[in-house]
Amino acid sequence: MSTPTAVIIGVGPGLGMSMARRFGREGYRVALVSRSADRHPAYLADLSSHGIDATAHAADVTDADRLTAALSEIASGGDIEFAYYGPGPTQPIVPITDIDVEIAQSAFDWVWPAVRVVGSVLPGMLDRRAGGLMFAGGLSSVRPMPMLGQLVLPVAALRNYALTLHAALADRDVYAGTLTIGGLVERGDIHAMVTSDPAKFGAAEGHTLNPDDLADTAWEMYRTRDRAEQVFDMLGS
Repeated sequence: MSTPTAVIIGVGPGLGMSMARRFGREGYRVALVSRSADRHPAYLADLSSHGIDATAHAADVTDADRLTAALSEIASGGDIEFAYYGPGPTQPIVPITDIDVEIAQSAFDWVWPAVRVVGSVLPGMLDRRAGGLMFAGGLSSVRPMPMLGQLVLPVAALRNYALTLHAALADRDVYAGTLTIGGLVERGDIHAMVTSDPAKFGAAEGHTLNPDDLADTAWEMYRTRDRAEQVFDMLGS
């Protein structure tokens, strides 16, 4: 049997790399996908130091052709048994009271790639009756957070997509779940930005999450399949 592959889409130095290490530690071959290859050598060196077999692929998730090609490249090296979708929205925030239809529609450019990933990897998982899908979303999907403007729309949609996939796949031996994250993920790019200028962004203390803990939870959710969602809230009510 070939070594199963875990694809980490939207990998960054925080949660993405923690997910890669966690699944690599469980014996998975890891395939990293991010829009720039600049960090890939360091990521691969890190995983190699942990004894993890890994490859890296440059693809902007909003580039449908390149994303599809990257997934095909990865699948050619072994069955994709697990896919994690974790890129964050990159659009500038527009106040929710000021958005129009065009702005609202463009916000969903973050969701369509998730659907594309599922369309690429799920058929094989169903054929093998094995595998899993994991998504990372935000707390605005369960709590009103007006400061995030139009970005609350796709976050809510992605959460509902993950939960509905979970229900649809429950008796087909394929798992789907979501991490609903409210807090600054340590070692991540947003955490670095906020902590570099506390006068502008406020103090991060008490509002951070260890990405290794999140990755451990993701693995346990996939292993036990006892729940579709885990909410991490370091922001308070």
